[in-house]
Amino acid sequence: MTITPRSPRLLLLSAVVLTVLGVALLGMPHGQEPSAPEPSSTATADPSSAASAPPADDKVTVKTAPPTAPAASTPSVLESALPPHGEGVAGDRAVQQTLEAAWPSDLPAADERQLLTAGRALLRADATGVGRTRWPDVFPDSGQAVVPAFATARFRIQAAIARRDGRPNKAVVHLVWAGTDRGGTFTDLRITDLFFTRTLKKGEPTWTPQPRI
Repeated sequence: MTITPRSPRLLLLSAVVLTVLGVALLGMPHGQEPSAPEPSSTATADPSSAASAPPADDKVTVKTAPPTAPAASTPSVLESALPPHGEGVAGDRAVQQTLEAAWPSDLPAADERQLLTAGRALLRADATGVGRTRWPDVFPDSGQAVVPAFATARFRIQAAIARRDGRPNKAVVHLVWAGTDRGGTFTDLRITDLFFTRTLKKGEPTWTPQPRI
């Protein structure tokens, strides 16, 4: 079972990813359409054509609507905002840029590197079962044989950032990833938050992952 703590950060992260990518999609250039001829002052309006014509301010309404989409529409909005399936890593850069734009960096560079390295390794160990012995406090059953939830060869971290979590000695690593589960189903844009606490280890400050609850 993957580490997916229930936190408002997950909902916020999902909303930001959907909003930014949705706006980017709406901003893409479309083929120029011919302007509709201005109706004559003496012409009689056709009720049937008026009923079928889309409102003139549809595009403005979409752009100025509240950014949070209803939960029921999330899958379709997400699907339309992302690159086509099968494009692989081509769309990962956009996801990374979205995270970085949503949460500006607030950690020293050395701490951020350490957190990202640990967060990526911890997520990989959780999803694929590889490297769990490195985290005995997080995976107390790491000495036992574990059937991985996701195939190692089809697991990919699409984007990741590390940020403070309220206090200077607390941090969270936001990860967006893709993988193929045991049933052979591939899904991307999975979201996981991993929480860390800064402690002293052999006199040196280090970031330690919080055990799963």
